[in-house]
Amino acid sequence: MSLKKVRAIVVSGNGTNCEVEMAHACRMGGADEVDIVHISKLLYGEKSLHDYHFLNLPGGFLDGDDLGSAKAHAIRLRYARTAQGESIFEHILTFISQGKIILGICNGFQLLAKLGLVPAFGGAYGTQDVTLTFNDSGKFEDRWVYLTVNKNSPCIFTRGIENLYLPVRHGEGKCIPADDAVLHKLREKNLIVAQYSDRSGEKVVMDYPLNPNGSVEAIAGICDETGRVFGMMPHPEAYLHFTNHPRWTREPVPEEGMGVALFRNAVAYLRNNL
Repeated sequence: MSLKKVRAIVVSGNGTNCEVEMAHACRMGGADEVDIVHISKLLYGEKSLHDYHFLNLPGGFLDGDDLGSAKAHAIRLRYARTAQGESIFEHILTFISQGKIILGICNGFQLLAKLGLVPAFGGAYGTQDVTLTFNDSGKFEDRWVYLTVNKNSPCIFTRGIENLYLPVRHGEGKCIPADDAVLHKLREKNLIVAQYSDRSGEKVVMDYPLNPNGSVEAIAGICDETGRVFGMMPHPEAYLHFTNHPRWTREPVPEEGMGVALFRNAVAYLRNNL
């Protein structure tokens, strides 16, 4: 039995500024209803995650990118009580257990990592095994990057995608596993979904600026073991139309931007699996 109406929620507030683009991406991907919901409405009980199937955590300048990007928000979601007396983190755990999906971009990826929602080895949600920290360049990076996608990853968002060309906009995008054992498990379980690559999309790169932040193993995105919770630093919602491409006036570019495919995959998965 397929899901007839896919409902997506894009959580805004506390410094996010990519929520409109992310909502538009959900609509382009085929979601039937898309709501941009301020975090306060979830805390006050005016809106509930239980009413949605697809949770989107957008980027921007969450909490001013101070005190470590997304760390303050991770603490807020874990400990602040909703009107029902539970934390939003508890609602998210229920959301995951129901087979629903989560996409975190930029600050959203940082948030997933610091809440311990990715990689969450063995379903141990809440245990932090990776972090995102200051770029090796020591400055905010606003540029386009090439990505190679791991075809063996369980990630439902990247099915059928081999390469991506997307923008990054971050000051803290360097992904660092807690230790070598965590890195080994990420490799072994194919949870490294996307890596920074050269222009051909075949060679993983560590050199700046192709790797804009110095991420260990050139990590640009990771997922949990179910493949339903995915975080990445580059912005797929920022490349939805050919005019988003930085060279659209100088070279042939497909009308639809590469980012749409991730959202189309997300909606297709929900229709076929919920």
